[in-house]
Amino acid sequence: MSTCGRGVYLRGVVVGGVLPARTLSDGALTLPDRRVAEPPRRRARRADARKVTHHVSTITERPHPPATARPLVPVAPRDLVPPRQRVGAGDVAAVIKAYVALTKPRIVELLLVTTVPAMMLAAGGVPSLWLMAVVLVGGSLAAGAANALNCYIDRDIDQVMKRTSRRPLPAHRVSPRSALAFGLVLGVVSVALMAAFTNWLATGLTLAAIVYYDVVYTLWLKRSTPANTFWGGVCGAAPVLIGWAAVTGGLSATAWGLFAVVFFWQMPHFYALAIRFKADYARAGIPMLPVVASQRRVNVEILLFSWLTVAASVAVWPLGRDALGLSPIYGLTALVTGVLLLREAHALVGRARRGEQMRPMRLFHWTITYLTILFVAVAADALV
Repeated sequence: MSTCGRGVYLRGVVVGGVLPARTLSDGALTLPDRRVAEPPRRRARRADARKVTHHVSTITERPHPPATARPLVPVAPRDLVPPRQRVGAGDVAAVIKAYVALTKPRIVELLLVTTVPAMMLAAGGVPSLWLMAVVLVGGSLAAGAANALNCYIDRDIDQVMKRTSRRPLPAHRVSPRSALAFGLVLGVVSVALMAAFTNWLATGLTLAAIVYYDVVYTLWLKRSTPANTFWGGVCGAAPVLIGWAAVTGGLSATAWGLFAVVFFWQMPHFYALAIRFKADYARAGIPMLPVVASQRRVNVEILLFSWLTVAASVAVWPLGRDALGLSPIYGLTALVTGVLLLREAHALVGRARRGEQMRPMRLFHWTITYLTILFVAVAADALV
């Protein structure tokens, strides 16, 4: 076939679907150019896509040196395991501090202030040092357990209130699961310690105080009734009974008298705190009395329970440990500190009635001083 014939034949095949071919001037046959012209708009989109891909690759990928620059080095199996992170001394201290904060050590300290003098009065002097150590350690662990479980239960409202927003759980320094486990372990250890080295009455009171505080008060009463402070006062006064029962194995009228002092004392103490943080409690939906009642009602209860606190403290004077009662050391202390407590309570109510700044924290701090001085007098009287 001649060159001209071959060209005619190939052009005829185009009609049948075969790609066109070209012949060169020397008669050689070449393959067709397979590139098809793209529309300008599609070509622009493809170019933009290449730019984006290149931009992402420059961010997410690092250029690798040539293979010749990276010689292969054999790796031991142990080197494939990631190194264990070392915890610095500062981190360990922060963790310990967070768990200690869960126990609310200031409250624990206040509870121990009432426990030791009650034990001394029950023993008529200094009781067994071993028994005191057991009760102090067991009582501290029990109070810490109750407070840690309280932090776990109240973690939803603690993050809403400014006063409690820096506690370990709302600050995310301790996980809720860890706080729950920590509180339960402390509770089990405290009850086991009391059961092993004291008596069943002291042990039962310890367990009852933990359950009452976390289940009855925290889960139920605190969020449901303005009388939560009143009924919650049972837990705060329980250490007096626990200490007395650990020494004597029973509960006398004097023990119940000291219980009444601490029980009534909690109303002016916590009402003053609730007045100061009234907006916090309202924001969290906690029906504390100063939040849901009028200031007049709060004033009445502050005065009522302040007078009942002083009356109970004076009633303990003739009771004592025996028929002779307590000495004037306690009696005069109860009278003087009681007058000062009533003075501060009436001063708060007077400022509220006159529309002045109430300064409730003055009463709050004085109630702590009052209780400390009163029970120091109990301990001193036991040594006479």
